[in-house]
Amino acid sequence: MPTNTVTLSALIVPQGRVVDFIDDTFRKETPEEYVRQEIEKSLVREYKYLREEIAVEFGVKLGSSRKRVDLAIFPEGVAHKQEHVWAIIECKAADVPSTDREDGVEQLKSYMAGCLNAEFGMWTNGSGGERYCFRKVRGAFQEINDLPAKGKSLDEAEKPSRETLTEAKSDVLLFAFQRCHNYIAGNQGLHKAEAFWELLKVIFCKIADERSEDLSFYATSTERQGINGHLKIKKRIDAIFTGVREGYPTIFKPNEAIDLDPRVIAYIVSQLQPFYLLKSDVDVKGKAYEEIVGSNLRGDRGEFFTPRNVCRLAVSMLDPCPSDLVLDPACGTGGFITIAMNHVMKKIEASEMKKWRNKENPAPAEWRELHRRIGEYANKKIVGIDINPSLVRAAKMNMVMNNDGSGGLYQANTLERPVTWNEKLRERDLIGKVDLLFTNPPFGAKIRVDDPVILEQFDVARVWDYDEKMDSYSMREPPAREPPAHQKALPPEVLFVERCVQFLKPGTGRMAIVLPDGVLGAPGLAYVREWLLQNTRILASIDLHPDTFAPRNSTQTSLLVVQRKKATEIEIERVTGKKADYELFMALANHVGHDKRGNVTYCRDEDGNALIESHTERQREERDGKTLYRTVEIKQKLVDDNTQDIATTFKQWLSEHAA
Repeated sequence: MPTNTVTLSALIVPQGRVVDFIDDTFRKETPEEYVRQEIEKSLVREYKYLREEIAVEFGVKLGSSRKRVDLAIFPEGVAHKQEHVWAIIECKAADVPSTDREDGVEQLKSYMAGCLNAEFGMWTNGSGGERYCFRKVRGAFQEINDLPAKGKSLDEAEKPSRETLTEAKSDVLLFAFQRCHNYIAGNQGLHKAEAFWELLKVIFCKIADERSEDLSFYATSTERQGINGHLKIKKRIDAIFTGVREGYPTIFKPNEAIDLDPRVIAYIVSQLQPFYLLKSDVDVKGKAYEEIVGSNLRGDRGEFFTPRNVCRLAVSMLDPCPSDLVLDPACGTGGFITIAMNHVMKKIEASEMKKWRNKENPAPAEWRELHRRIGEYANKKIVGIDINPSLVRAAKMNMVMNNDGSGGLYQANTLERPVTWNEKLRERDLIGKVDLLFTNPPFGAKIRVDDPVILEQFDVARVWDYDEKMDSYSMREPPAREPPAHQKALPPEVLFVERCVQFLKPGTGRMAIVLPDGVLGAPGLAYVREWLLQNTRILASIDLHPDTFAPRNSTQTSLLVVQRKKATEIEIERVTGKKADYELFMALANHVGHDKRGNVTYCRDEDGNALIESHTERQREERDGKTLYRTVEIKQKLVDDNTQDIATTFKQWLSEHAA
């Protein structure tokens, strides 16, 4: 299995510069350079070309003038001369269209024409949504689906096999998702949200195809040239979707179909077919998926999806194991539970690998046993609930893309009485049974809960009195034979605090919950903090940076980690009138990797120069039927994010202060 190691280097990057992935040169940080760097990573990590086979800003002579092509690829071991150029890639900023007179597709073709042996070319504007590949045949340009990977034929790029599928390891997957979404919106006449759902259906087909014996998810260049080929592609995809629809009845309706023109389906398939989604890195898939989900499904119920580094912080702190039942009662698109699931899957994989005779190439039976354990874990131990049916559907698709677990996701109002939940969710019998809970509940003054039937369930919705002499709060006792007095309305996050604690196993259940700082500091909510101290042991409070949810929300938040007390502990403290004394962990996440505009921030020296992170990647490739590995050293700017440092320190602290 590929492994990576990371070390810090003494090198620094001057302000406004980026270190080139191919030749380690410092280049000006521009939107166009961002696209080029992502394509460079893709050429090495996904297409398997060696860095020494790629030249950056390679000079070519065109008639009486000299130009520089963004990237030139040469055959292995051949001198970097114009007559040896085999492929040319032109990368543009997102706002440069392919029709641009100076920088569009025609520029690429002129460069290919000037390099007699340049057989292949690619033009892309990254997240601008356009990408074109060409093959030059006797001076004519034929549009193709993709460049062939190193050592592979064009036929293998046109109709991939399982061996030629590539694991996505950069923003190239994000670019592909954006291209497909934009293509649907521009060519099908659908609104963005409608285009999003149709795209997800095709992505589902891609995942289902990867699990099948023979691959049918492909579109050759010849098929894309006319309506007959489009219909052939559509027929293959429709057949896959029939199986998808039957296999996931909770996601798709019995008569649901892919409502896209054959030409549009052909385009999407051509863009997605090179990737091996099931084997791609969880963070790469998560970033691509959540970016496109977020732009289409963000609602008005206080739904601000949790950044992945905060999800990882919470999951790393509580460190779930295969035996832990994990719940997110406000799961949104599944960020917390997806990361928790993959965290445990790595442990399952490590456990199974110890049994393998060949760690690099497990036997089919060993591989099947690994996936049996992973599937069993995902469907039995991962549970998510959300009130928004669209988000639940999107979360189920997200889980399937990350090796499944979709069977544990339910649409319900977590704050309603459990008896009103749907039958399948009631059967899970979650109250008092959850080992670990991760959540970021909806919050905001505009979405207050005022239903008396809901409020009557919660102690925090009762009227509390403050005893000035005792400097403490207590629930107001009602007069004889009268019901307790309840408040008229509360923000949902207050009610979620109590509901989440109810889910936890008494004595051992733990949760990490993102809360607005008002819950932890506002004078008017002191009684909520009193309730928490009565019913839980506070393990940690992490003050999150104001930019954590930027640019979409600037609410100051904290990550609170608690453990539910046993009933006997609560009773002893009530009778004695004295709470147990203990230490808790506090930290400030003052570096979250981005600023208030959402731009990535980097660690810098006193002069403002970015620091370099150097790491090695062990990459796998197939040559002459043999599996080979090579180690590649990668240098990149160090993202200014201390969340994982906090998680590491907390686990050390917890081991020293275990109850």
